[in-house]
Amino acid sequence: MIWPLGFLNLAVLRGVLREQNLYDTSLLPSAPGAAGPAAGPDVVRWRTADGSFNDLRDPNMGRAGTRFGRNVPVAYTYQPDDRTLLDPNPRRVSHELLRRRPGTFTPATSQNLLSAAWIQFQIHDWFDHGDAPEDDAILVPVEDGDWIGERPIRVGRTAPDRTRADAPRVGPPTFINHVTHWWDASQLYGSDLVTQQRVRDGRHGKLCLDGHRRLPLDRGIEVTGFNKNWWLGLSIFHHLFTYEHNAICDRLRTEYPYWNDERLFQTARLINAALITKIHEVEWVPTILRHPTVQKGLAVNWWGLFGERIARNVGRFRAWDLLGGVPGSATNHHAAPFAITEEFVSVYRMHAFMMPDRFCMYSLADGQPSDGLELPHVLGPGAARMMDKVGMEDVVYSFGRTHPGALTLGNYASALQQLQVPDPRKRGAMRVIDLATIDILRDRERGVPRYNQFRELLHLPPVRDFEALNPQWAAQLQSVYGTVDRVDLMVGLFAETPPEGFGFSDTTFRIFLLMNPRRLKSDRFYTVDYRPEIYTRMGLDWIDSNDLRSVMLRHLPKLEPALAKVEKIFGPWPA
Repeated sequence: MIWPLGFLNLAVLRGVLREQNLYDTSLLPSAPGAAGPAAGPDVVRWRTADGSFNDLRDPNMGRAGTRFGRNVPVAYTYQPDDRTLLDPNPRRVSHELLRRRPGTFTPATSQNLLSAAWIQFQIHDWFDHGDAPEDDAILVPVEDGDWIGERPIRVGRTAPDRTRADAPRVGPPTFINHVTHWWDASQLYGSDLVTQQRVRDGRHGKLCLDGHRRLPLDRGIEVTGFNKNWWLGLSIFHHLFTYEHNAICDRLRTEYPYWNDERLFQTARLINAALITKIHEVEWVPTILRHPTVQKGLAVNWWGLFGERIARNVGRFRAWDLLGGVPGSATNHHAAPFAITEEFVSVYRMHAFMMPDRFCMYSLADGQPSDGLELPHVLGPGAARMMDKVGMEDVVYSFGRTHPGALTLGNYASALQQLQVPDPRKRGAMRVIDLATIDILRDRERGVPRYNQFRELLHLPPVRDFEALNPQWAAQLQSVYGTVDRVDLMVGLFAETPPEGFGFSDTTFRIFLLMNPRRLKSDRFYTVDYRPEIYTRMGLDWIDSNDLRSVMLRHLPKLEPALAKVEKIFGPWPA
């Protein structure tokens, strides 16, 4: 029983991070703003479309269109000039350190491809910097012969923060989150009222589905709250939790037959969002972080030290979240108003490493594989075509049997480094982009410190040399960077050897340890308003008694034989 000591150590570390690694960018100069969000009687009991009024004393906190925060002091986040921005060449970093070469796929054998789809499903709820303006591009020289796109590579800069008042800007950069900062399932419901109305059916609180139980299509891509970077994995979870929302509405109508469409929708949204959050906390993360102390901490975060049985059958001890779990406890923003941070965005650049370049579709009926699929075939409109061709049960089963990529150097999906996308400059034309090059540029452009400085600011010792960082890749790292202090954050995170049982690095874990419980602890719908008066008693029971397995079996019952021997939904499924 050594876990109590480890648990205490994590609690102390989280306290230090809460005190020293939360920075409020709203204090930087702001232009006179437009009128604030309109208050109404329903903002107290329901989530708003744009995330406003979660904190009733600060209605703009966490609202879509507000700034990302920081986990490092803003003095360390100044933008480099263009020369530094391209040093070393981000395309060279992508090509020599990140690219997955043919036959070198490194699988994460403790996970399945549903875990890769899930984390992107979550990310779309948490952050989006908006579309990069094409009239202000960074020009990246290309030195290798493999590139098939235009030279130099044009990468539009991150959309500027129009709320800043210091023009010409003299302070560190700030950027705007175009989705709500809250863990509120905005990927399903949208982050503005227009999108929310578009995805609603308008009857009985439900979300739109066509006559075949499919999300409606717009130019070949499913219509939902957020559908950028669309692929087959996102289609799975957007369909599944649209079904779940509608099932919750049916149950609420049984319990409260006099409720109107609006009340059914808003209450079902609360329940569905909390269930998604719970699945992430108690199912996805423990599959990625298999260390027993961390897993105990995750369980305590949701259920408390008294455990699930006491929380469900006796009730939660609301006075102290260590004993009763965060849900239902007091709200606390700690050292800064709540916001998703730029550093949180940076450490969650995972899904491109987890995506295989090629995978099989398996038949649920006999377990046999069909022809292999190339990744581009399931991107964009290919997702709907493949769902029609294969069927959702077979798609989910296939993802359950397929390993994602491990989070390590040399494992970035090569298809995403020569990816054809619509060219916004020429109607109907296509262009080629390298997502890895863009990922490297984004961290530099947004003032995220490089790897060693980032570690120091998170109270970790800097890495002494390339051998200490990664002996296998030391020569290549030195060739690209020269000195270890120049290593980009993303490269360092995936070069680092994770602790035993960890699916990602210890440096990444520091941000996770700080920000993961913060997203619950700052949100009144998971703290003081996690109660029957807001969710209904039926709603809280629904959240407690369901998990991803029950959601799948409710809406895809043909999966039952396949799931019978599955221990963890995000772990490998047996044939």
